[in-house]
Amino acid sequence: MPRPSTIKRLPPEQRRYLEKLIREDRHTLDEMRDLVRAKFPQAQAPSRSALGRYSQQVSELAGRMRDIQAAGTALVSELGEDPNDRGGQLLVQAVTTLATHAALKATDDDAEISIKEVGELARGARAVLQARKMSLAERQEIARVAREQAAEEAVAEARQGGVSEATIARIRERVLRGGG
Repeated sequence: MPRPSTIKRLPPEQRRYLEKLIREDRHTLDEMRDLVRAKFPQAQAPSRSALGRYSQQVSELAGRMRDIQAAGTALVSELGEDPNDRGGQLLVQAVTTLATHAALKATDDDAEISIKEVGELARGARAVLQARKMSLAERQEIARVAREQAAEEAVAEARQGGVSEATIARIRERVLRGGG
């Protein structure tokens, strides 16, 4: 098993700073080394070759992430959800997360994951989303029925108490709106 790169062995703060510089994509390898030396003078800066290899890995990963995001959006659109509404955004994010996890696992294990498997994951995520929507609709219907029953009970009590029809109408409206 190969040993971890010198960059992966850096202290977390130093590695985060270096990764930020790589993501910015504005500096040469030598400039990045100089910036790391300036910010962390007591620490040893990574070698130019280690920095170059790590920079390539980060760039490849970023490219794969963009591809996965595009595939997630395409799958969601194909499944009939609008990728711009809240549910669609959630589904895109879920599919993207699943695809990213699968891609990283495949990279680590040297295994292949097919687009068919990602599609199955997307369909599963969509089913969960639809179940949540249905559950919300059911809860709203139960609450509506409960409000109507409470209103009818309030009206019945008001009529027994000899309250005017105008007051009863106001009581009913208030209970149906949820104002008690």
